[in-house]
Amino acid sequence: MKKSVILGAATIAGLAAGAAMAGTVDDVKARGKLNCGVTTGLVGFAAPDANGEWKGFDVAVCRAVAAAVLGDASAVEFVPTTGKTRFTALASGEIDMLARNTTWTFSRDVDLKFEFVGVNYYDGQGFMVPKALGVSSAKELDGATVCIQTGTTTELNLADFFRSNNISYEPVPIETNAEAQQQYLAGACDVYTTDASGLAATRATFENPGDHVLLPEIISKEPLGPLVRHGDHEWGDVVRWTLNAMVSAEELGVTSANIDEMSAGTDNPEVNRLLGSEGTLGEMLGLDAQWAMRAIKAGGNYGEVFAQNIGEETPIGLARGLNAQWTDGGLLYSPPFR
Repeated sequence: MKKSVILGAATIAGLAAGAAMAGTVDDVKARGKLNCGVTTGLVGFAAPDANGEWKGFDVAVCRAVAAAVLGDASAVEFVPTTGKTRFTALASGEIDMLARNTTWTFSRDVDLKFEFVGVNYYDGQGFMVPKALGVSSAKELDGATVCIQTGTTTELNLADFFRSNNISYEPVPIETNAEAQQQYLAGACDVYTTDASGLAATRATFENPGDHVLLPEIISKEPLGPLVRHGDHEWGDVVRWTLNAMVSAEELGVTSANIDEMSAGTDNPEVNRLLGSEGTLGEMLGLDAQWAMRAIKAGGNYGEVFAQNIGEETPIGLARGLNAQWTDGGLLYSPPFR
């Protein structure tokens, strides 16, 4: 088993190295669309609506990158991936970037040869149970059956948590969030565990969300963010600074409502550099001066994207928490546009 895991990692790393040599910025421009890997369906983060149009928090990052590079936020081919298929899809070049609630870890960065360009959601692993189970803590789950997505950090964290608390569990392996939801509601498992944001998003789709509770324990750090292949630094810079533009826009008070007015010039030099009315930041990226303005207009600044898709006024109802701006006590912080 150990040998096959090592060979698998080596194969993915080899694919990534080969694909990165091609120059993704040029490929995307020549193709006229961005191939963006997303989840198979997690409401609020990435899921097609009734008309088949992809929407969500992670989808907004894909659209922002497409707007920055191609001038068209709709020029995206969304490629659904599972926990098992996502890394091969990126390494092989099937997708240009992955924006799929994926945790930044040492081995994914170093061993699999991927480059995480930043964190767009600070999360942690939690547990959801039916209220009727009468459980108030994850430490009371000895002997429980647990629905768990394979090929994820969640799988490893679960084993660590139960072992360290000297309790046992029976895993019920699943491939996708839809399968997990189906199995959990059918009673095939007592517990569903994944990132707490994913649990909130899943519960919001239930017919009776109030019949299910999220237990208080958060058992891991899950910094989620977009990633690209190692070695393609120009493309990595484009995706990284597109995300940073969304974050900085919120901090600087640039919104989808005022961006046209502010792009004409303000008394804040950083806003001017961000929106391209002064400086040559776009040229440094190999893009035009309005790249960041288009990225922000695509769906709004980070705060707008959060509020529209997963915020407290949505059925998912997530508070900003750690994902608040650093000026509001959160961890969200972009390097300066200088």
